[in-house]
Amino acid sequence: MRTPIPAAGTVPWRRRRGQLEVGLVHRPKYDDWSWAKGKLDPGEEWAVAAVRETLEETALPVGLGRPLPTAEYTVLDGSGRPATKEVRYWAAEATAPAGKLTNEIDEVVWLDVVSASDRLDYARDREQLRALVRADKAGTLTTWPLVVVRHAHAVGRSAWDDDDRLRPLDQAGRERADALVPLLAAYGISRLVSSPSVRCTDTVRPYAAHRSLPVRTKDGLSEEGYAADAARAARHLERLLERGVPAVLCSHGPVLPDVLGRLRHLVDRCEPGAGVTTEQLWMAQKDKMSKGEALVAHLVGTGAQARVVAVERHHP
Repeated sequence: MRTPIPAAGTVPWRRRRGQLEVGLVHRPKYDDWSWAKGKLDPGEEWAVAAVRETLEETALPVGLGRPLPTAEYTVLDGSGRPATKEVRYWAAEATAPAGKLTNEIDEVVWLDVVSASDRLDYARDREQLRALVRADKAGTLTTWPLVVVRHAHAVGRSAWDDDDRLRPLDQAGRERADALVPLLAAYGISRLVSSPSVRCTDTVRPYAAHRSLPVRTKDGLSEEGYAADAARAARHLERLLERGVPAVLCSHGPVLPDVLGRLRHLVDRCEPGAGVTTEQLWMAQKDKMSKGEALVAHLVGTGAQARVVAVERHHP
């Protein structure tokens, strides 16, 4: 079986005079109206490609919100043979004004959802629109991301004679830390909280440097701090939930199951797909996140009202 052609895109949305509008693009080559999307570059992550393609096609910088339904359909590959194309989508809001169109798109229009449904040329594109409208009606379209990261691969304990808290990333770990930069940028992360252990701080430091952000270290997220008082990690999570800003929490394998367990309790049971979200969190909690993995929890509300409405797992 041939591997599907991977592609990613977004459904940009905004509210004008209280009315929900979405952004469609026109491709003169095909004379069609659809969502901004495009194929992944080699080695590129889906979420990163979604933001890049949206910028290239619409000149609109966006931050990713909750994921939307994936589309699969048949296209002709470079040799003219039928192939399956898999397109993953996200809801997205603009983070800056649009620039000038320079790519294969000659027009971008903002339409209300009824007009957009009528304008779209492909029935498959209406599935993302319907999901976005359902989320809006449920009050779960405006979300904020909390990214739980397990530190990237480090030098082995047996090969390190110094204080374990000083144990650094190895080459693979440093590469993963660099790869996290565009991934975290895709979600607009603005706050970084980490265990003070070097292998954790160095996992998020490249992104911190990219955005000129401080890395806020918390002893309660370290293995040693967790062993002394397991409740401290949960308190650091609670503080992030109270702030409600796009954030990263970076910690260790033994610490993260408690963090993920707390997030499981915040799953909105009325949300479509809540069972899948709960299972994803349970699997990440049960089997432990892989080193360098980033789990994105999309939340609505803050503090005691915070609820998880979707989860994504980004493996190295």
